[in-house]
Amino acid sequence: MATVMHRSSSGSSSGWSEAAAAAAAAAGEEERAGWEVRPSGMVVQARDREDGGAAGVPPRPPPPEIRVRVKYGAARHELAVSSIATFGDLKKALAARTGLHPADQQVTYKGRERGNSEYLDACGVKNKSKLVVSEDPASLERRFIERQRAARIEAANRAIGAVALEVDKLADQVTSIEKSVSGGTKVAEVQITTLIELLMRHAVKLETIPADGDSCSQKNVQAKRVQKCVEALDVLKVSNARLQQRAAVVVTTKWETFDNAPPVTTKWEIFD
Repeated sequence: MATVMHRSSSGSSSGWSEAAAAAAAAAGEEERAGWEVRPSGMVVQARDREDGGAAGVPPRPPPPEIRVRVKYGAARHELAVSSIATFGDLKKALAARTGLHPADQQVTYKGRERGNSEYLDACGVKNKSKLVVSEDPASLERRFIERQRAARIEAANRAIGAVALEVDKLADQVTSIEKSVSGGTKVAEVQITTLIELLMRHAVKLETIPADGDSCSQKNVQAKRVQKCVEALDVLKVSNARLQQRAAVVVTTKWETFDNAPPVTTKWEIFD
């Protein structure tokens, strides 16, 4: 592409001017064709132009595609990508083939790991070039930690769910006792104290469950339910005791009997 110019031995300025004009014209043609000269002197297609630019200039042709061979474990893949794509673009295209998220991929070419912003052509990737894809060790550790955290959350949810079922049953009994006491029917005190004890056991069980995130909020909801039921039973215990006191007050009338009373005689006085 570059035009090599030699100064004529006669030193004619007209010859130099003509050569410079020809070089400028050639450069203009290359620019219109969508090519650019890199600092190293390599002439490549321009990356930053979307169309032909000036009116009347046809748009540049799309960059050619290359087919690269990718090794992932025991699997082999052949993929068609743009010659001016980045390794980040390549990872996105490989995600469907390998099942790995682009952030979890590690692409190696010629023994070096390549960054997402590096261009394939700048690194020397050509048609039929071979690349190796593996899972990033950092992503393996991150996924292991995430799996452990998910397992802890699942176990906490199961434990909280089991406590919630038991609290539901006890809450129904509290409602039943509340209706009875409100209607004036006394309830055995042992029934109320037993419910309070069972609810407190579930409160202790909730405290021992390690929770995080959404599980923590569910745990707090159940703890508040238990507390509300216990407070309701304390009030019912007092009301039920009052009902028992009212039932114990019985009005009795004691009648005095005279079994061995002397006979009553009446002495009449006679007036003449």
